Amino acid sequence: MNPLVSVVMTSYNRSKLINRAILSVINQSYQNWELIIVDDASTDSTPTILKEWSEKEKRIKVVINKENLWKQYGLSPNLNTGINLSKGKYIARLDDDDYWIDKDKIKKQVKFLENNPDYIVCGGGAIVEDELGKEIFRYLKSEKDEEIKKRILFANPFTNTTTVFLKIALEKVGGYGDWRYAEDWDLWLKLGALGKLYNFQEYFTRYLMAGYSFMYQKSLSKMILKIIKKHKKNYPGFTAAYVFNFLQYLYSFLPLFLRRNIHPALVRLKRSI
Repeated sequence: MNPLVSVVMTSYNRSKLINRAILSVINQSYQNWELIIVDDASTDSTPTILKEWSEKEKRIKVVINKENLWKQYGLSPNLNTGINLSKGKYIARLDDDDYWIDKDKIKKQVKFLENNPDYIVCGGGAIVEDELGKEIFRYLKSEKDEEIKKRILFANPFTNTTTVFLKIALEKVGGYGDWRYAEDWDLWLKLGALGKLYNFQEYFTRYLMAGYSFMYQKSLSKMILKIIKKHKKNYPGFTAAYVFNFLQYLYSFLPLFLRRNIHPALVRLKRSI
């Protein structure tokens, strides 16, 4: 029997992109899924689009927030809302501006986790695109558990929108933590203390690199330093990882035009790590 997979997505003002993300779930070869979308008080036509989807596809469940929570708390409250409503053995994450490009993605990941019960999270590679849909670069993360944990304090070990993980493990660590940014990285660090981690060496997702990320780069870098410091006793290489990420924090003080030119190279470096 194929276990139920709960796909959790948050959304805000994505009327031009949300259909693409939803269709990439519907078109999966693995069909025992539910899609839970938490809309964070969108001001465009996103809520209308989501309502139409929920009316014609019973596996899609929609929650519409009365007020925007991301501006104050980040994604964690909305993600935890979606997960609390989920009924699946496994949770899959997909962002509203990304989409899955491998129709067998969920099938491969569920099979792996079912056959390897000591593993609790698995992800895959991503193809990064700009706002026009043009490929910028592509990357694969470290594959095996030992490799991942050796570098886990240096850079986020998973591309969030490629992951599938055990819901029961998530519940054991208390869900997503109270972090304004990088809440997924903190989660992988918590889950890595419970079991093994794995990345498929295949491209699962088209990932949108949007320019707005520059607006909160300084806050993000500062929070990453706090997160890796919190988990320093559980993983090797803390000092080097802290220095590396502190340099990124210093980089966030550069003028915006310089960061725009340097950013693609920096992202490639972190992804290679």
